Amino acid sequence: MSKRQESELAAHGFFWEEGLHFPLTKKENSSLVAAALEEDDTRHDITTAATVVSNRRARCRLVSRQSGVISGLPLACEAFEQLDPAVTMRVEHPDGARVAPQTPVMFLSGHARGLLSAERVALNFVQRLSGIATMTARYVDAIAGTGAHILDTRKTTPLLRRLEKYAVRCGGGLNHRMDLSSSVLIKDNHLATEYGDIALSVKRARELAPAGMKVEVECEKLDQVRAALDAGVDVIMFDNMQLLELREAVKLVQGRAVTEASGGVTIDTVRLIAETGVNWISIGALTHSAPALNLGLDFD
Repeated sequence: MSKRQESELAAHGFFWEEGLHFPLTKKENSSLVAAALEEDDTRHDITTAATVVSNRRARCRLVSRQSGVISGLPLACEAFEQLDPAVTMRVEHPDGARVAPQTPVMFLSGHARGLLSAERVALNFVQRLSGIATMTARYVDAIAGTGAHILDTRKTTPLLRRLEKYAVRCGGGLNHRMDLSSSVLIKDNHLATEYGDIALSVKRARELAPAGMKVEVECEKLDQVRAALDAGVDVIMFDNMQLLELREAVKLVQGRAVTEASGGVTIDTVRLIAETGVNWISIGALTHSAPALNLGLDFD
């Protein structure tokens, strides 16, 4: 991404990463994983206690059963470490790496009971986040060369937003606003309370929002796009527009605002949407419908 594109994204209240940075602090990571281990009652793993000698040691590897993009390894490492502080781990393919089927992602050695009891929690985190990263990468690859960017939405699992948006970045996507305070996005239901008056809604938003905060308006029809332009908005979201209407909307804007397509985007249609000239394509499915990546723990 060019420095100019980075500046544009930052100026409009959107988030990108120059490289990847895990979003949780060590304390946050530890607390989240501890809660997940407690939920699974890993301290009372009856099956493992009954079948594995207490001092047995084991070696295993985390393997990707299918091609995809890895995300969430710090959570998995924390899970194994909490149940066996002496565990040794070697990561071969870190978060953001693309892997082929049957690729060993990391190797572990430690107490067998700890490895077995932490297995499901570790896999749940990594499979979920890697699934998001993998789906994102598919969309990013599909629009390569068009100049458009793939963005996520706020359709995330409650309390896991930072992690799921991090997974989007692992897959090469960008983050839309992180929360309701990050930027102004006036949607159809906001307009409904003001009788569809875009100008009034934008005026009130600029009066209340912090200085410099950008304002975006969701538009379903071309007359709304014209009204948004007249109101001087910074970003215009074209909601569920067909391709012909999208092209007309982009032509109408003529670079006077950042343009975003949203609604009904699929892997089969995303490139056609990108080729209309929109700047951004936001896809809720990245975080609410991504299938888990098939990973497993194989013991020697």
